[in-house]
Amino acid sequence: MNLRVIGAPMDLGSDRRGVDMGPSAIRYAGLAEAVRDVGISYDDAGDLPVPQPEGRDPDAERPETGSANYLKETRWVCRRVESAVADALDDGETPLVLGGDHSIAVGSVAGASRDRQVGVLWLDAHGDFNTPETTPSGNVHGMPAAAFLGRGAFGEMTWTRANVDAENVAMVGLRDLDDAEADAVRDSAVDAHTMSDVDRRGIVPVVEEALASALDGVDALHVSLDMDFLDPDEAPGVGTPVTGGVTYREAHAVMELIAETEALTSIEVVEVNPILDSHNRTADLAVELVSSALGGRIL
Repeated sequence: MNLRVIGAPMDLGSDRRGVDMGPSAIRYAGLAEAVRDVGISYDDAGDLPVPQPEGRDPDAERPETGSANYLKETRWVCRRVESAVADALDDGETPLVLGGDHSIAVGSVAGASRDRQVGVLWLDAHGDFNTPETTPSGNVHGMPAAAFLGRGAFGEMTWTRANVDAENVAMVGLRDLDDAEADAVRDSAVDAHTMSDVDRRGIVPVVEEALASALDGVDALHVSLDMDFLDPDEAPGVGTPVTGGVTYREAHAVMELIAETEALTSIEVVEVNPILDSHNRTADLAVELVSSALGGRIL
């Protein structure tokens, strides 16, 4: 396997600054060395350009209904993420996208599925299933899963739709959803697993079931890892922490199960915010988890 790292220092999708420094923090935490230690070649393509919010009007472009802040700029960045991910796959490399906020997933999932149908494993405290019509904030990092599935107003925006069926989207770790968002997830074909499911059944059977759903009928897997999937005691440097997340060991078990599928074709790690972190602890953990997903083991 050859890994191509693509930085996407986007912070337009959230309402807290600092997540744009996530790619640098993850690289500084020793990403290149960790990847090479697993026996995988490392190619860093650098960071994609991202417009800064200063001097820009978040309402410059609006969907026909509802709200989505910095929609024009988000679309511009996601199209470039899509191209970078698709190019890496065309070159026979495995893309690793470093965020930035989770809105970049619209581009990475579209790129991963440009010439193929993929399943998506969504590891997140949040469903990110709001649409412009249901969002309470207008922040696009709460909408990417709905966006790449073409839900709501996103159905009219051709740039957002990926070659992914809702039946092949599996979410694990959910514990903070808005009321309308929760209804939408419940009524969709997405395979959703809350932390209550993890508490009752254990992380391994839950993730095994999620992976089976994501890979049903397809043979390629995109993993979207929001670091708030973990409990804030483990990963404090995130913009929207929610107590009650997975533990350090549970997170590694998830990544090991992903590696065992041998279906991983692309991965993104998002929402690392060094301003809110302690001694780069969250970025360090992100590097460890990437290593596990790529096959790193204790023995």
